[in-house]
Amino acid sequence: MDLLLIATPWQLFNRPSIQLGALKAFMQDRVPGLRVRACHPYLAFAYRLGFNTYHAISQSSWASEAVGAALLQPDAHDACRDIFCKALAGRGTVPDDSPLPDLFERACALLREWVEEFVQGLDLQDTRLVGLTACLNQFSASLFTAHRLKERCADLPVVLGGTSCSGAIGRSILGKYSFVDYVVSGEGELPLLALWKHVTNHEGMRDALPRAVFTRNDGACEHGAISASWDNVQCQIDSVEKLPPPDFDDYFHELSELPPAARFYPVLPVEASRGCWWGRCNFCNLNLQWQGYRAKSVGRTSREIDGLSRRYGCIDFAFMDNALPRRDAVKLFTQLSAHRRDYRFFAELRAVYSRDEYMAMAAGGLSTLQVGIEALSDSLLKRLGKGSSVIANIAAMRHAFEAGIELDGNLILHFPGSTSEEAEETLKILDFVWPFRPLKTVSFWLGFGSPAHRRQREFGISRISPHSWWKQLFGADTRSLILAYAGDRTLQQRRWRKVERKVSDMGYRRRQHGLAEVLLGYRDAGEFISIRQVLTDGGRCMHRLKGLSRKIYLFCMDVRTVQEVLDMAEGRITLEQLGGFVQQMVSQRLMFSDGKRILSLAVQDR
Repeated sequence: MDLLLIATPWQLFNRPSIQLGALKAFMQDRVPGLRVRACHPYLAFAYRLGFNTYHAISQSSWASEAVGAALLQPDAHDACRDIFCKALAGRGTVPDDSPLPDLFERACALLREWVEEFVQGLDLQDTRLVGLTACLNQFSASLFTAHRLKERCADLPVVLGGTSCSGAIGRSILGKYSFVDYVVSGEGELPLLALWKHVTNHEGMRDALPRAVFTRNDGACEHGAISASWDNVQCQIDSVEKLPPPDFDDYFHELSELPPAARFYPVLPVEASRGCWWGRCNFCNLNLQWQGYRAKSVGRTSREIDGLSRRYGCIDFAFMDNALPRRDAVKLFTQLSAHRRDYRFFAELRAVYSRDEYMAMAAGGLSTLQVGIEALSDSLLKRLGKGSSVIANIAAMRHAFEAGIELDGNLILHFPGSTSEEAEETLKILDFVWPFRPLKTVSFWLGFGSPAHRRQREFGISRISPHSWWKQLFGADTRSLILAYAGDRTLQQRRWRKVERKVSDMGYRRRQHGLAEVLLGYRDAGEFISIRQVLTDGGRCMHRLKGLSRKIYLFCMDVRTVQEVLDMAEGRITLEQLGGFVQQMVSQRLMFSDGKRILSLAVQDR
């Protein structure tokens, strides 16, 4: 192959790499006759380790990186083992009977053996350039693979790209690891095309490199040399509408080489957009590789999914978007429902959709959803830069549950500067979301390049340094996406301890009932509605609302302002009477109100 692309462990094994699929399709489209091979060695490695064990390790960035780091830096083997064990201890998700230290040794030995076998088995005779992805959980494994490639073929140019190569992080890679020749910071298509032309002198482009390509010059790391044909804008595709559909042929070929009993129907990754249309969350660094926001048209995305489904015989998809386009998401799922296929989609959305919109997206195949809940305090949501509200978050949880969509949401604890009042508010609000799918708590971590990192004084953050675990894995001279910081961390851990315990306890009891069981449901009889409620202590209540009370409750299935409710009632209730009714419903956890807006919590019990 002229161009070899590699995705290493610990990429999710049950899906092809969207990065490799997109880059292969783009390069073959732009350079006619170019032979590109996209290798997914993580697939066969996951089979050898055991799919379930591989998956459990791949869910922890620290555990994943510790395995490759032990091979990359043998002197740090013991420290890597300790980090691996600490990262997985108490999770209860590793389906392996062996102690964690033994599992670590087995994973290291198998990864070493598999990388050696993979590298030695490659036909590199006509290969002019090798690219490796260094995205989430792949950093150490990609570096170790690059090292072995260089040992086999010292003159073969090697380039790394992905989220772990952004900005100063990418330069630090070149500064420390001599077996990496180039690093791409940001989106990959145009920089890889330029780099290909550079290393092959294609069309006389030997000296043309965009700023997104980092090179090594006399030991110093610098941007690529800028020619007249490249500028900052051309480091990134101006319209993602122009990109060809991803090519996953190599992944399916590798899947077909597994023993028949080990084969499965994979989930296909797709993109409807790049970047984030909101882009203001103070804790987020997921957009380091993008400049601005770009989206495909609804028709183009729908046709791409239809083509991929027909080409590969798959009906399970995962949108890689940070958040699907606000105005187009419902239109897209409406078009997808017209395909008349039993699709199942994972997607990330913001908490801005109505009840009917959730129903429409579920009808189009949306089955699993990530919503950035992040907080159940309005002031904390403002501090986080979410642009959302508590009542909007609760509505998202309610609507998704009613539509039969599995919503996974996080609560960010220990955010710098958060107050005891915000923790107490969260404790109270948790009682209102008890009937829905349980939330998961995550401790705030400072991400490289995030607004909290760039504006650290604003958030009371000081003395930023590489994370202690990262320093043990790679040394202090390699930059990382996760940073350590000084501030009010100890205070925040005490402040949010009750919230953490309550979320854990509620999640345990919710799972005892079954995640799909309706704990707060209503049935409409026309003249009245009957509401069945299971309380947090296991008690059960029945409620009946008639006449105007029924009408108000049903009207507030979407978030309504007090004035909207009064207008709907057409003078049949005063502001004082409405306040009394809402207060009674809130006290029974049948409604939620922030004083200005009202939301009914019961879902239709089918």
